[in-house]
Amino acid sequence: MLPTTMLAMAFAPLERRLGAEHRPLPAVGQADVLLRVLACGVCRTDLHIVDGDLPVHCASVVPGHEIVGEVVAMGSRASRFCLGQRVGVPWLGATCGHCMYCGMARENLCEQPVFTGYDRDGGFAEFASADERFCFALPDRYDSAHAAPLLCAGLIGYRAWSLAGALAPRRLGLYGFGAAAHIVCQLAVAQGQQVFAFTRDGDTSAQAFARSLGAVWAGSSSDKAPELLDAALIFAPAGELVPVALTATRKGATVVCAGIHMSRIPAFDYRLLWGERTLRSVANLTREDGIGFFTLLDKYPVHTHVQTYPLRNANQALDDLRAGAVNGAAVLIP
Repeated sequence: MLPTTMLAMAFAPLERRLGAEHRPLPAVGQADVLLRVLACGVCRTDLHIVDGDLPVHCASVVPGHEIVGEVVAMGSRASRFCLGQRVGVPWLGATCGHCMYCGMARENLCEQPVFTGYDRDGGFAEFASADERFCFALPDRYDSAHAAPLLCAGLIGYRAWSLAGALAPRRLGLYGFGAAAHIVCQLAVAQGQQVFAFTRDGDTSAQAFARSLGAVWAGSSSDKAPELLDAALIFAPAGELVPVALTATRKGATVVCAGIHMSRIPAFDYRLLWGERTLRSVANLTREDGIGFFTLLDKYPVHTHVQTYPLRNANQALDDLRAGAVNGAAVLIP
């Protein structure tokens, strides 16, 4: 039998820290699956929620949207998965299905979205429920801890890379070499692209990490790349990197801001954008992104580098992420 309560690391806006609570098991809607959480990635978006960078959506919420869990119960209309099956839960937890954007097959821009770990409780807990229509089957070759970062770092990195032209750029710049960049780097290198990694100034550990994954060059964000870039993805939430990345690109290049939050972008001369350069953002993900990403992983498997923490140490994981002390991805294990 399932327990009646679970341990959860919940967040209340006035506290700016996670607190351990014993809560009832999550409610299971008709299209939901109830999951025993096996692992949950710690994403920079979780940090933005806890640090108050994003607007408050709930008076109290359990963060976590890179959930790997085992199905232990199903709603009356849930039929995609079986009891005991391992599934993944991403940031996009549900959409309205009838707004203009949903009608245009752009569900990532839905007017009434539900986000995991923001609008409904997420995976910093022993159990979580999720709408099965927005869950993904996971490749068997990844254990649960290594699969968790695929569900946001991987998916958002894939979407950002796709919006930058996917395989079209020969020289790809990655600004901020964290969980998403370390996955994109491996995919790009496997397909013959040259990757240039830009890290926090003086972060030689991250630079060595990037080179170990196949980057042809790694340096600080303030350094000049040895060649002009065909595209750049900005994963660091630092607005001042936008003109820096534009300066590093050739004419016709695309610069993609890949985070959900970024500090103020400073004014810059039009000449940095001129030459038909494109500056764009990434918003959330679509289920089609998941299909494309996991299909690509079948052909070009990547290794996710993870640093695991017990669930009760979620605050330490957030502190380490905030300090840039995680190479790869942080993952909580209940």
